[in-house]
Order: sequence, then structure tokens, then C-alpha cells
Amino acid sequence: MTATDRSLELIETAAQAAADKLAHDIVAYDVSDVLAITDAFLLASAPNDRQVKGIVDEIEERLLKELGAKPARREGERDGRWVLLDYVDIVVHVQHSEERVFYALERLWKDCPELELPEDAEATRGKGVEHADAAGTEGQDAAADTSDELDGELR
Repeated sequence: MTATDRSLELIETAAQAAADKLAHDIVAYDVSDVLAITDAFLLASAPNDRQVKGIVDEIEERLLKELGAKPARREGERDGRWVLLDYVDIVVHVQHSEERVFYALERLWKDCPELELPEDAEATRGKGVEHADAAGTEGQDAAADTSDELDGELR
């Protein structure tokens, strides 16, 4: 069994909405052969809680407006670290980047076929790593600047 046309339509719209809100590493899997409860999973991440919530809100709004779909369940919104939107046909996971690395859902579903996504969503692959590297470099630069300032004061 493969994901239904409705599931693919939901995935495509949700992926584009996530990409429009600058989600990182958007990927979707057809899990219909291994799970009876849904056809597909969409995974996306963001570097902070506020952006996670913004991505979730955009996905929910677009699916309602464009496809008339409402989630049967919405979980994890209060913390904003990992929000799950269950549309029955698909399940959307929007995770904080740290949770995405820690839980590594891709490992669980690596044997499932990956679904084709809109070009904007595909272009987000690897952006989480780029963002983390940039944040790490900025942090190192700030630490070096502070160290230089302190060194100058000690002399």
C-alpha cells in the first residue's frame, strides 16, 4: 500500500508552508506499509521555540485554508520543543533542532520511502547544520572578543 493522493496533497502543502516559515531539514516519509494509523510523516525543525510555533501555526492555517483540513490532535504546543499535528492521513512533527538531533526520527523511518517535496522544502536540507555552525562560530567569535578585552584590561 502507498500513501493516498490526499495524503500526498497534505504533505506537499504542509512542506511548502514549513519552508515558507524557514523550517530546516524538511523531509517526508511514506509510512503506510509499516503503520496502520497514518500514511505519511512530515518532519521539520527550527532553531528556537518561537519559530517552531510559527511553523506549526502556518502549517495548520494553510492546510485549513487551502485543503479544508483540521488536525484531529495537536500536542506539545505549550513547550514549543516538539509539536505534533495529527491529520489522521498524515502526521506532522515540527521539532526544535536539538530535539531533532536527539530523537533522530529519520533513523526510525529510514527504510520507508521518502516522498517528493516542493523545491523550496527540498532546499532546506542541511540548513539546520549550517545554522548550528553559524551560531557556534558567532559564539566562538564573541568569546574571543571577550577574551581579548579581558586580556587588554589585565595588561
